[in-house]
Amino acid sequence: MKVSHEFPFYLLNISLKYNDYQYCLPHLLDKEPEYAEFFKKYKKDGGYIIMDNSLHELGEAYNENRLLYWIEELKPNEFIVPDVWENCNASIANAITWSEKKLPEGVERVAVVQAKNIDEATHCYQTYKNRGYKKIAFSYGAEYYNNIVKHYNRDLGKAMGRIQVIFRLLNENVISPNDRVHLLGCSVPQEFKWYDKLSCIESIDTSNPIMATIDGIRYEDGGLQHKPKSNIQDNFYEFDIDTFLLDFNLKKFRKINNL
Repeated sequence: MKVSHEFPFYLLNISLKYNDYQYCLPHLLDKEPEYAEFFKKYKKDGGYIIMDNSLHELGEAYNENRLLYWIEELKPNEFIVPDVWENCNASIANAITWSEKKLPEGVERVAVVQAKNIDEATHCYQTYKNRGYKKIAFSYGAEYYNNIVKHYNRDLGKAMGRIQVIFRLLNENVISPNDRVHLLGCSVPQEFKWYDKLSCIESIDTSNPIMATIDGIRYEDGGLQHKPKSNIQDNFYEFDIDTFLLDFNLKKFRKINNL
């Protein structure tokens, strides 16, 4: 699994030490010119970029014209096409629309499974495959994960729920071992160890170790019991960070997950 963590603005250069690739949030490209310059230089130097659509941060996908502008400008290796939170049909409709848009050569489209239950998730995933999508993502925060695993700790339940969904789709041959899957975020960092040696999980992104650091939380050997409260949207310009704790959490993240 290739890993990327979203870092606050003032730590972008430090992120090069820890990330296997860079995960780009397009609304921040318009917000901060130096953020955009960082990604331009990174791509020019041969770096690998996955560009999101900023749904998680904004509540809806970023402006279509600005997405198209930054796709043309950055030419990310992968672009996560706009999805609609927990709306299977609307996300499929968007994926179909974006599959027909002309993008620069070398930019791969990635679609996100959105659903309110596992049957919708199955339908969503299979439809994307039928429409030619070669890489498909699963979000971390869907409510139906908690319906699948009714754990008293909802953060642990969400993590275990996503695990259950992916393994059920694998067992039903909806997901093939040769498929390419991206995991968007996490509730608790130890979730990824349960995908160890699962060949279809190609990449993950999560700011969890950084947000835990901002909250002053030190990773335990087994990870965490709860998701950190901080998020990258509210802490984009955070600079007062314990760099020793940050280094510890980032390294512990990889150790916990056998990465």
